[in-house]
Amino acid sequence: MALFLRGYRILALRHRTKLGEIDLIARRGDLIAIVEVKARPTLAEAMDAVAHGSQRRIEGAADLWLARQRDRARLSIRFDLVAVLPRRWPVHVENVFQGRD
Repeated sequence: MALFLRGYRILALRHRTKLGEIDLIARRGDLIAIVEVKARPTLAEAMDAVAHGSQRRIEGAADLWLARQRDRARLSIRFDLVAVLPRRWPVHVENVFQGRD
C-alpha cells in the first residue's frame, strides 16, 4: 500500500524463481523496485534481516525476472525494503542495498 500511494504500480507479489522469491516487484516509470518485506519489532532489525546471503538471492531472482522483460535495456533497478513494524504504518526504505554492477 505504501508503494501504491507513492505512484508505483505493483507488477508481482511473491514472484518465485529457481533462485528464490522476490516479495514485491513495483514499477514507477522506468524504475523497477525489487522489494523485500520484513516484519520486525524495529526498523534496524528489519534492515539487518536483509543479510548478504539474502541480498545475493534477491539479486539473482531479480536478474531472472529482468531477463524476461522486453524493455529491460531502459529499466533501472533498485533494491528496497518495506518494514512492517508493530503499531505503525509500513516503512519504505529505498536502496536498502546496492546490487552488483
